[in-house]
Amino acid sequence: METECCDCLELHGDCIKKVEENMPKEEILNDLAALFKVFGDPTRVKILYVLFQSELCVCDLAEVLNMSQSAISHQLRVLKQMKLVKNRRDGKTVFYSLADDHIQTIMNQGMEHVLE
Repeated sequence: METECCDCLELHGDCIKKVEENMPKEEILNDLAALFKVFGDPTRVKILYVLFQSELCVCDLAEVLNMSQSAISHQLRVLKQMKLVKNRRDGKTVFYSLADDHIQTIMNQGMEHVLE
C-alpha cells in the first residue's frame, strides 16, 4: 500500500511551528487517551449516565442496571481511579456520584454528538 503525499513543494513552516508549540506533552496525551478508553466500555458509560442523574450506592446501581454488585464495584473502582466518580460515606452506606461538572459536560456533548 502506498502512502499518499500532498502536492505541495514546501512545508508550511508557520503552521507546523504553531502546532508544535501548542502540542501537549506525550504524557498528557496518554492520560487523555486513557480517559477516553474508560468511556469505551458500555457498562461504565451506563454507570456514569445513572450517576449523572442521581447519587446512588452500589446496591441501587446494581438494581437499576440489572447487574451484580461485584460487577458494579469493579467498574466503580476503574471510574474512581480515573477520577470520574467520587464517594461519600453515610453510616455503613457508601454513595457514589460524578466527580465534577466536567464529566457531565463530556456525557452531554457525547450524547449530543450521537443524537445528531
